[in-house]
Amino acid sequence: SGFNSIGHMDTMLRGRHQIGHCKEGEEFIQNVFHVLFQIFTGKEKSNLSTCWLQYEISKVVQCLRAKKKKKLKAQGRKSKKLAKNFLKAPDNRNDLSLWKLYAYLEWLLGNTDDSRKVFDTALHTAGTGGLKSAHLCSLSLLYAQLEVELLESTEGAVMSRAVHILTKLTESGPYVPYSGQVLSVNILKARKTYEHALQDYLSKTPVSDQDQVSDADQLVNLVGCYALFQYLTVGIDAAVLIYTQASEKLEASGPQKCDKTGDNFGIQNFPSALEAVTLLHTNLLRFHMKISVYPLNPLREALTEALKRYPSNQSLWRSYIHIQRKSHSASKARRFFDNVTRSTNSLEPWLFAIQAEQMRKKLAEKVQRADIGEVHCTIPETGLTNRIVALFEHAVQSENGTHCPLLWRMYLSFMV
Repeated sequence: SGFNSIGHMDTMLRGRHQIGHCKEGEEFIQNVFHVLFQIFTGKEKSNLSTCWLQYEISKVVQCLRAKKKKKLKAQGRKSKKLAKNFLKAPDNRNDLSLWKLYAYLEWLLGNTDDSRKVFDTALHTAGTGGLKSAHLCSLSLLYAQLEVELLESTEGAVMSRAVHILTKLTESGPYVPYSGQVLSVNILKARKTYEHALQDYLSKTPVSDQDQVSDADQLVNLVGCYALFQYLTVGIDAAVLIYTQASEKLEASGPQKCDKTGDNFGIQNFPSALEAVTLLHTNLLRFHMKISVYPLNPLREALTEALKRYPSNQSLWRSYIHIQRKSHSASKARRFFDNVTRSTNSLEPWLFAIQAEQMRKKLAEKVQRADIGEVHCTIPETGLTNRIVALFEHAVQSENGTHCPLLWRMYLSFMV
């Protein structure tokens, strides 16, 4: 997604300041974009525009995480100016992936109404392809996901804007903006349409490799839309059932490699359709647990299964250590990290294992140092420092770890 920050210390704290993009590196990247932009034409140029805008969005996300309001305002202005310039170009006026990123950028900056206008305009101009159009599905999915995140509970979600978006997608007519209600008859029709479309895709046999790639893309978008629709109109179990069906089918048809140009799954590029479906599944479970009471086990099982298969997926690891923080018993997570690091050459399991232990250490110190008189409950953790050092030692001895600047910097930083 644009540029990956390898050996980048943005996760480390130096004093009170969080280290972000350094000035020289930022100038270099901007120069590269400007030079390439004059060389490329046609499809390559629009792909480069997409990458550039994704890179700008990553900086906005960084400002949001660091809670720097002033910097966010300045960065937002720069990113919006760039996005508008891209969309003014005649070649890009109908490029849905750029419209999608621009709408997402507005949403991140907190301009919800402006973002909705951009989404509505893009959906209206996108034509009447319905579920057959991959770009239209992808755009509707992101719009609906963002709207769902605003919901405080699933009660009354049937009448929400997200359901309107997902229902309109199935009608293959021009998009009409949300007016405040969704007709029950339209919901029933939409459910039937989704059901038939999914069955058609699952029973389809692709002719060529190229077809297989575009079909896999389209299947992920379709599964995402249908599952979200079922989640809002029926419930979480109905949504999970669709993810399970799609995953079983994709597993049966073997590993499909899908080389993305970055214009199909929002901000991330996925090496396989199955991985993308798994990520949608775990994200929905995490969201559902946030807004209602739901057991942790289904999410934990889904994540452990997925991580055995995709040990280098950072989003899945982030979710995993996020749910493990809630548990006071570290032994299960440690055994799992140990198994994964033995069975893969990826460096991500090592980095996240270290991060999980450092979080635990921070928590233990916070509790032990709490100045609240009698401490009723301290976490019985000893030897955490030794454990972290041992993890670093093992990690830097692995083939990939030896050559990873970030890992060495983290090790030095921890020893200091």
